Amino acid sequence: MKTVLIAGGAGYIGSHTVKYMLNKGYEVVVLDNLVYGHKEAVLTKNFEPVDLADKKALDAVFKKYKIDAVIHFAAYAYVGESVTEPKKYYQNNVVNTLNLLDAMIENGVKNIVFSSTCATYGNPQYTPIDEKHPQNPINPYGKTKLMIEQIMQDYDRAYGLKYIALRYFNAAGCDAQGELGEDHNPETHLIPLVLKAIKGEIPKITVFGTDYDTPDGTCIRDYIHIEDLADAHFLAVEKLFKGGKSDCINLGTGIGTSVKEIIEVAKRVTGKDVPLVYGQRREGDPPKLFASNEKAKKELGWKPKYLNVDNIIETAWLWEQNPKW
Repeated sequence: MKTVLIAGGAGYIGSHTVKYMLNKGYEVVVLDNLVYGHKEAVLTKNFEPVDLADKKALDAVFKKYKIDAVIHFAAYAYVGESVTEPKKYYQNNVVNTLNLLDAMIENGVKNIVFSSTCATYGNPQYTPIDEKHPQNPINPYGKTKLMIEQIMQDYDRAYGLKYIALRYFNAAGCDAQGELGEDHNPETHLIPLVLKAIKGEIPKITVFGTDYDTPDGTCIRDYIHIEDLADAHFLAVEKLFKGGKSDCINLGTGIGTSVKEIIEVAKRVTGKDVPLVYGQRREGDPPKLFASNEKAKKELGWKPKYLNVDNIIETAWLWEQNPKW
């Protein structure tokens, strides 16, 4: 049985990937400092409450377990905060990732799947966005992820570190069994915000901009279900174990859904109205952002199962009605 270390495994995407990897027969070790993660979301017995800034503790984890591969989710991911507090983002996302990569090299671990982002592309020059699209991030968050991709290229060349960087679009939905969910503080993702407004946990949601060059005037995004993301990480690990080359791959459905469409689907799924107000555009919000996923299908054999936004929101609503923490 192979062992995978999942850094950031107590977070939203990380915890779902832990469950998925366990179900695929892997031994899983979770490393998380619990700044944003939830201990209750960790479904493996192997939990190490370690911060990537602590090099000594990090090395001890690699000495304690026989790690075969790493999946790296541990990062700060609030775009707006990255603009106002760039130091926090460069320190945590870049410097701490270097600590992780160095611990891997020093302990003979040569396979890593990295949680990257479509934010590395910046404002799209065309859609759907493929991996050949220029990378020109417009905020420190996106810049940190691009820097890590570039660092891993250099580590591959110098030390033989093999990596697959997965550039996500909009992660959405929850575990279909209702065991795991999405719980950020603060919450910035559209679908949970809509559902919290329906529940009365927040007074309303704001639709930022209704005059974009889209069919209904609101922004269009590519929503990818959390279990499809977890499956892609599993497939990426498997590819590396089979000797696959380092690569960068988009993860999205290739289907664009507008803000108004999300709201209408949420109303249909829940049978409840959504309290909302309309506001001005937010700076830096492109009208359309959706992926080409042809490379993921070809290189990973990946086939997303949740192509209907109704099904994605149904799983999120299942969690919102009965959160476990």
